[in-house]
Amino acid sequence: MVDPLNAWWAQQLVLCDWTFEPDPTAVEAELAVTRLVELGVIDRGELGWRLIEALMPGASDPLRQLSALELLALATAGGWMPQTRANAWVQRVATDITLHYGQLDDWLNALLHARGQEGWVRGDDGFFEACEALATLEHDGEGITWEVLTEHLSRRNRAGALWPEGGGQDVWRLRAAFAPVLALPPDETRDWPAVGGWLADVWQVHDRDELIRVMLWLAGQGDRYGWDLDAARLLDQDREVRREWLESLDSAEPYGRVMLEFLNRGEPLEWGAWDWVRLVDLAYAGRCRGWLSEEEAIGFAAHAADLLARRYSDWVALVNAYQRGRSLFEGRDGMKHVERDWGLLLQSPASPWSRPLHELLHESDRHTAQAMIRAWRGDAQHWLLALASVREPDLLQRQGPEAPIDQARRQDAQGYLRETLGLYPDDGIAGLSRYWLPAQAHHLNQLAADAAHDALPPLATPFGKPSEAAVLQRDGLKPCSRHAATIHMAEKYAFYLQMAVDSGDFDAQGLALLAESLRGVLCRFYSGPRRLLDAWAAWEQALPENGQPSLVHEIRWHREDPGSPFHWLDWQPGAWKEPGPRPTLTRFTALSLVGPLNAGAWGEPLRESEHECEAIREWIDGHYGLHDAEGLREFLTFLLEAGDRQDYQINYAPYTLNSARLKEEIAILESDICEEDERNHLLRLKRVRDNDAGCNEVDMAAWDIAQAVDLAIAGRQLGWLSESLFSTTLDTALALAETHYAGWSDYARGLYAGFAFFMAETEERDAFLSSFREGLVTWLTGAPPLAGAWASLDFPGARPRHWAPLHIDTLPGDVRTLH
Repeated sequence: MVDPLNAWWAQQLVLCDWTFEPDPTAVEAELAVTRLVELGVIDRGELGWRLIEALMPGASDPLRQLSALELLALATAGGWMPQTRANAWVQRVATDITLHYGQLDDWLNALLHARGQEGWVRGDDGFFEACEALATLEHDGEGITWEVLTEHLSRRNRAGALWPEGGGQDVWRLRAAFAPVLALPPDETRDWPAVGGWLADVWQVHDRDELIRVMLWLAGQGDRYGWDLDAARLLDQDREVRREWLESLDSAEPYGRVMLEFLNRGEPLEWGAWDWVRLVDLAYAGRCRGWLSEEEAIGFAAHAADLLARRYSDWVALVNAYQRGRSLFEGRDGMKHVERDWGLLLQSPASPWSRPLHELLHESDRHTAQAMIRAWRGDAQHWLLALASVREPDLLQRQGPEAPIDQARRQDAQGYLRETLGLYPDDGIAGLSRYWLPAQAHHLNQLAADAAHDALPPLATPFGKPSEAAVLQRDGLKPCSRHAATIHMAEKYAFYLQMAVDSGDFDAQGLALLAESLRGVLCRFYSGPRRLLDAWAAWEQALPENGQPSLVHEIRWHREDPGSPFHWLDWQPGAWKEPGPRPTLTRFTALSLVGPLNAGAWGEPLRESEHECEAIREWIDGHYGLHDAEGLREFLTFLLEAGDRQDYQINYAPYTLNSARLKEEIAILESDICEEDERNHLLRLKRVRDNDAGCNEVDMAAWDIAQAVDLAIAGRQLGWLSESLFSTTLDTALALAETHYAGWSDYARGLYAGFAFFMAETEERDAFLSSFREGLVTWLTGAPPLAGAWASLDFPGARPRHWAPLHIDTLPGDVRTLH
């Protein structure tokens, strides 16, 4: 039985200079493709544009519609589209024609008029004769008359799908921003003959792995990252600051001018679609090249659709965002051309965008795409990349398949580890543990908890008050009380770990285990990306790194952007194993007895590299004349059992009972030339006379205790002390401190008195004492917070006075913390 629509279609092709054939698609495939190319249709994307143009709202365009019927016949014959889809298009075109023209004569007259408008003259190509032939059939009631056609269309079921749909294929409608997708699967010859060159020239992509890395970058960061940060920083700046920023851009000045224009006129600062729509295009390109399976290509495109649906309410919002991004990228404002550039897709009833944006993705497809993206970022290495990228954004270009590290990057990483951290290859994996500082996080958590309860230490100390800026920073910890502080330490550790990875000098498997440990810790303390990023932003705002721009804008960007890798990492805690030791609270308190003598006592001392050991040995030799482990052990015993305090008690304290004898001794020494030892003795006698730093009134055992802890730390770093002997030394120091003092303030007075009394002759004495007093002030008050730990710790044996933090990110041994 003859299909009336198919027969009518064949009749119309006569107007295109075709010989009548009952089957409109009965053309040899090769000839059909050749004819398409002759008509300027070199791929299926162009064919899609021609079909959309044939069905625009308002007045009909008869020539485009007739051309569409011919193109559909050729495309079907050439194998460019399935018969069912061609039939759907023919039905749609025929329906539109019959709605605009009540009878065949009206349709033919419209065609003749349109051709005449284009300069056609009767007799040129037989078009008029073809019109007359169809009119004669119509008047004779032969063939498929207009009445038969309209009746058939009214009875016919709803037209089939004009575009691929079902099975996740609806997401390809997004690619219409570049070229409509008429049929699947993509074929490089029919859809994108130049795709390989385009990928290489535009994206510098030459294989599957490079493609995946670029797609993950577009999803997770893209161009929008830098634009968003620039906009956020410029938003509240005055004209002069904006002008200086523009001048600093050099070759990127056109971009800057567009950005400032957007800011000046209040343009919405939203352009994420620029990245996510291009992600769809790359997924399609990857499928054309055969680098991606159908599931992978749809997965990446579906991820883009998911992100777009989260950000935009409809196609108009998406188009405006894309156009803004395009304007910034090209350095010219294209917002006045939105209608010109996008009107076809937004207005044609046959547009792939006639379906609402939020209906492109079925829930099952969304979940499948989300699982695929998480799988790509599922290993712990992607945690490192995400965390470290806040300081070095280019790292996010390395998501996905692992890429070899080029020599320049490797040398940069090696230089950073060596010059900034003092970390060398011979330190091995164990060397990285010294940068894991849970005690520092505990200290910050405690200060924040105390700040929230107005229980911070008093600002008045025996040595003065901290600066106003330091106090403001300490008191500013109050908003951080609900946020575990580990991220403040861990993000720096992650950056160091990433540098170790890039250096190529450390065991890869060991580094992977450390990354996994880091992931597990952060998953335990933070239930999800928003919790982690909120905590990071809070602590970064409270404690910006000296001399460095604040990272708050960057952190908040990752919190708000739905594509940020942080939202797509594996948040399963896994087994509990930290990248480094977590000392007990008692151990941390013992280490903190060192005070300002060693500002870096935030964790267990570990064996240092040979380079650092050499410096430590020189220090021990220069200050104490110690050359080996045995000498160190003996001196530690001396310090804890007798120390400099015994020297004072034996050689100087008696003078406090006989001032005349003291004056006489000073006079004798001053009357002659003194050797170095005699000179130091003279100076100490004068300090006794003057009661310098309260030396005659204050117990100076703290001086011996702090020295013992400082030397024990050095001995552990050199490998001169065993763990058991180190622990014994710290326990003895704790007990000694508890016996001699009631609190940190008393301990600080004793430490300062001993430091001042036993200092050898030096022209820098006043500067040393001033610096030491400032250090004691900061340790006692916690202002600034990271100067020292006394403000967060209960003194050994003293009554507890601190408030428990609201979370479990603390050191073991704190009985007030709920675990």
